[in-house]
Amino acid sequence: MTTTRYGVIGCGMMGQEHLRNIALLPEAEVAAIFEPDPAMAAAAQALAPGTVMAESVEALLAEPELDCLLIASPNFRHVEQMERIAATKPLPLLVEKPLFTDPAHQSRIEALMARYPAPVWVAMEYRYMPPIAALLAEVEQATGGVRMLTIREHRFPFLHKVGAWNRFNRYTGGTFVEKCCHFFDLMRHILKSEPVRIMASGGQAVNHMDEDYEGQRPDIADHGYVIVEFASGVRAMLELCMFAEGARYQEEVVAVGPMGKIEALVPGPGRFWPADLGAPPVPQLIVSPRQPKGPETREIPVDPTLLEAGDHNGSTYFQHLEFLHLVRGTRTAPDVSLRDGLISVLMGQAAQESMATGKAVDLRLSTEN
Repeated sequence: MTTTRYGVIGCGMMGQEHLRNIALLPEAEVAAIFEPDPAMAAAAQALAPGTVMAESVEALLAEPELDCLLIASPNFRHVEQMERIAATKPLPLLVEKPLFTDPAHQSRIEALMARYPAPVWVAMEYRYMPPIAALLAEVEQATGGVRMLTIREHRFPFLHKVGAWNRFNRYTGGTFVEKCCHFFDLMRHILKSEPVRIMASGGQAVNHMDEDYEGQRPDIADHGYVIVEFASGVRAMLELCMFAEGARYQEEVVAVGPMGKIEALVPGPGRFWPADLGAPPVPQLIVSPRQPKGPETREIPVDPTLLEAGDHNGSTYFQHLEFLHLVRGTRTAPDVSLRDGLISVLMGQAAQESMATGKAVDLRLSTEN
């Protein structure tokens, strides 16, 4: 097998996680990187020594023998960079979430959907976390068909990023877009139905209140609730709190149906777990049938090498394995399409609107597959 060569755009915190995981992949390497921030570029080069450090997106695309591309730049850069790639070198592409942040850019994403000639995979890593993957494999059998779905994330505040772009709605699309598109994607994936109505309440209560960036105070929300009604009649709820890093588990996914309940419990990044408390928590899957009663709890351990490579319970590695099958032609379609990425953002934007107005927002999803 020949080595698959990646070109990478953006190597901040998430981009560097991708670099560490690509280094673990069989017959894959990072051939070229574009990262404009000097400190981030130096960190990226240390992780991928010998890689060509391009001075622009255009210079990266001019590199010969690239097999695929990865976009891990700040959210608000994704659309323009995808358009440049489409016009210059439309290789198979893995693009970080959220796909876009500005509602005015929806038509540009739809144009890319219509004309981009190679497969595009939107990086919804949470699908590939081992405990969530275990839930996905058993959810129908355990529940007899999901009738209620709850996702809770109790976590740490937004980390510091270059230029503090993740402190402002205008760059992120808002917390329900930036952070929660993962969860809206999971809802659709689990329920196999489309959202029709969204209600949200939330705001900024604790985090970043005393920060100031050239006279501008962050306006990013740090907590909220979102209820989503689906065309199937099923309801789902998201509970987000970004000042709850003391919790044992960071994510909890709970699905309930006429036959029982199934839960996936996911700890946060091990590097944040206090050493004096011993070993970090191990992910769990809990299946609770209605008859006979008696919850079954299983630990779903993650390879320590993968935990060391990133903050997402090994999911970045497993996602790349599947993306490589796409690049190498051993599978024909991405797990997470441009349409999936688009709808996850539309759901987040509807939640942002509902939070701002206090009104439910109806969704009309007319975009073709």
